[in-house]
Amino acid sequence: MSALLDIAGLTKTFGAHKAVDDVSLTLAKGESLGLVGESGSGKSTILRCLVGLERPDAGTVTYAGFDALRADRSELRRFRREVQMVFQNPYASLNPRMTVEELVAEPLRVHEPKASRAERRDRVVEVLERVGLTGSALPRRPAQFSGGQRQRIAIARALVSGPEVLVCDEPVSALDVSVQAQVVNLLRGMRRELGLTILFVAHDLAVVRQLCDRIAVLKDGRVVEEGDRDAVYGSPRHPYTRELLAAVPIPDPAADRERRRKNALRNNEEYAR
Repeated sequence: MSALLDIAGLTKTFGAHKAVDDVSLTLAKGESLGLVGESGSGKSTILRCLVGLERPDAGTVTYAGFDALRADRSELRRFRREVQMVFQNPYASLNPRMTVEELVAEPLRVHEPKASRAERRDRVVEVLERVGLTGSALPRRPAQFSGGQRQRIAIARALVSGPEVLVCDEPVSALDVSVQAQVVNLLRGMRRELGLTILFVAHDLAVVRQLCDRIAVLKDGRVVEEGDRDAVYGSPRHPYTRELLAAVPIPDPAADRERRRKNALRNNEEYAR
């Protein structure tokens, strides 16, 4: 299957610190890739380079056959419409002075300037209903909604222009656990219903497992392991991946102790080699 999105040799340095070090990732149409790692591993920097919020020092971002980092005006317009981002904190990413209608319609004003206000409103109501809200939200402002509802509004804004790719930067980390599950289920449903391709960044492997087909593990700006979800979770190759998995809580204390024992034995065996 050919790649819809291909990141090759991406490198980004801040001063003497190499935040992203020669990272390559591919996403096929309709696929969901989870990018995991601790804070400071370079996850968010990769996304910021991908969507143009940071300029990488080296590398390419090929989307639908063209390099988005060196695109002409027409290609760049297409990329910005078809690759949309959902940010980590819905309390910060939504302008508190704007109504929900204004927030969600904003991409349409940019990408479909000839659409009438009535047409934009119809599209906004349609996408709000897709994410579990109603038209009654239109005149309200973000402060009148819970964190989970705000993130639904942010997802609606990302979906309204009809994107092919959704780039999610830890979109549930600021939410309560019960609300996290609702948002992940929403994204999973949107992916199935709309055929979305998703790049999902998180530090919580339990969340990533619910949504993603493949996993890439990032440490110190480098991909240390990549593979199918079941392979990475069932038989992780890199010690850092095993450390991340060991931090995922298991409700059964006996099973949790057994997992920790096996990980310790495996790490000791590798150290002795």
